Amino acid sequence: MSKFPEVFLWGGALAANQVEGAYLEDGKGLTTVDLMPTGENRWKVLKGHIDSLTPDASEFYPSHEAIDFYHRYKEDIALFAEMGFKALRVSISWARIFPNGDDETPNEAGLQFYDDLFDEMQKHNIEPVVTIAHFDVPVHLVEAYGSWKSRELVGFFETYAKTLFTRYKDKVKYWMTFNEINMLLHLPFVGAGLVFKEGENETQIKYQAAHHQLVASARAVKACHEIIPDAKIGCMLAAGMFYPYTSNPDDVFEAMDKDRESFFFIDVQSRGEYPGYAKRFFKDNDLTIEMEEDDAALLKNHTVDYIGFSYYSSRTTSTDPEVLKNITSGNVFGSVTNPYLETSEWGWTIDPKGFRISANQLWDRYQKPLFVVENGLGAVDEPNADGTINDDYRIEYLKKHIEQMGEAIEDGVDIIGYTSWGPIDIVSASTGEMKKRYGYIYVDRDNKGNGTLNRSKKKSFDWYKKVIATNGEEL
Repeated sequence: MSKFPEVFLWGGALAANQVEGAYLEDGKGLTTVDLMPTGENRWKVLKGHIDSLTPDASEFYPSHEAIDFYHRYKEDIALFAEMGFKALRVSISWARIFPNGDDETPNEAGLQFYDDLFDEMQKHNIEPVVTIAHFDVPVHLVEAYGSWKSRELVGFFETYAKTLFTRYKDKVKYWMTFNEINMLLHLPFVGAGLVFKEGENETQIKYQAAHHQLVASARAVKACHEIIPDAKIGCMLAAGMFYPYTSNPDDVFEAMDKDRESFFFIDVQSRGEYPGYAKRFFKDNDLTIEMEEDDAALLKNHTVDYIGFSYYSSRTTSTDPEVLKNITSGNVFGSVTNPYLETSEWGWTIDPKGFRISANQLWDRYQKPLFVVENGLGAVDEPNADGTINDDYRIEYLKKHIEQMGEAIEDGVDIIGYTSWGPIDIVSASTGEMKKRYGYIYVDRDNKGNGTLNRSKKKSFDWYKKVIATNGEEL
């Protein structure tokens, strides 16, 4: 018998800002990702140190065209259907629906695009799993309100979410509020559209913005349950546990502390209240989080139905200054080199067993169904002379991770689905590159935007097709 449930949701995951392109087409407004260039200035922007809220003609912005999913989605969904996808995780671009974010009425052309997208998925029996905000804030909200610094964004987000639930209530039954909500602490412009001025208390601003997102998430959960009673709405965590570098209790505590930095968000969204360790952190760092009178009740009464999470790698930490000199730069979270594990071409630790550990950790902590909504390997794929691509390294990575996911299910962890990241090559969120490829489907495009955008199957395409057809039995 298969370890995987009979109705397990196998599929893939995409984000609007990394695939759609058509960045100002059909009334869409400018969004934060449209200001993230490739090259040396990208990291500064991701961190919230951005000089201008208009695109610079001297820079290349990969999101402006991306892989042109906006015009080619039927072709791409047909390929996903050929692999046998049961589900496809997508996100909706906030600025397609409300170009400025605070508009009184939604943009019908934007709403219609997603109607057409969901209809196409339904035609192929693919379940939509929809993220409401995936690293995406309309630029007008940054200019006029300071983005999630402002409490006003809670209301704008609630209006946006209710618009989606009302429009798509018969087409979408799986929702998530914020993608990798904990990324706000590490890449604040990416996670929350935050821009910092010199001398500002960035930690204070980030946690105040986090509170606003947590309240907005709870309001969205409340609205979803009222408008689509048979739907499920979850949160989403960039997961991957921290190992202590040694058994020194200081290292063990540091690892726990690093994990809690991320769990903080899910503790609130899933348990419905601020944990004690967070309250101590605010006190020790002289942070004052402004809350309204009914926030506590709202958070407590409107918790999520499931925990969505991404897993790419584990992390390792230490309190030894000498050890800390050996931190890998590839992962946003930063990690001391783990001598027991290999790394990817981008310095990400490859740790399949860590996937099983992380899934168990989340299940033990929350006792709510889990949904693996991102997992994959970014690598350079070189087509052979005949155009074929033998990405055995990707197959090996995914095989070992799916095996460990099966072991987690055997451990008693309730996992409802697995949507691997980037089933088709897309723009990298961290680097903006195209050469960092995740897909089963190759897209002819390079880092500078050159190429035909033609799609072609890699070796992993048929491999994943078999995995789905056998419900994970044949890897």
